[in-house]
Amino acid sequence: MNVTKLRFLAAAAVIAASLGSSSAWAARIYVNVAPPAPIVDVRPPVPGPGYVWVSGYHRWDGGSYVWVPGRWDTPPRRHARWVEGRWRHHGHHGYYWEEGRWR
Repeated sequence: MNVTKLRFLAAAAVIAASLGSSSAWAARIYVNVAPPAPIVDVRPPVPGPGYVWVSGYHRWDGGSYVWVPGRWDTPPRRHARWVEGRWRHHGHHGYYWEEGRWR
């Protein structure tokens, strides 16, 4: 295999790996209005052992914030922990939502 072909395959592998990360390609939507304070959800009883509470959050629907209630969820793997999503401020662009995720 020649050097040019090897370089092409290596570059293709790097691009393919980066495309596999959805967060790397997710478009940020900036909102000029600060999000409201979170609502404190009343947690229903835990449905069973191993469930983790995922707090509710305000999502932007294009014209206003809408509350998405919290929920019980099961971790995708042993020892995974939930990292809450949050609204972040980015200078003059405004606010954008950083999705919650399992770590």
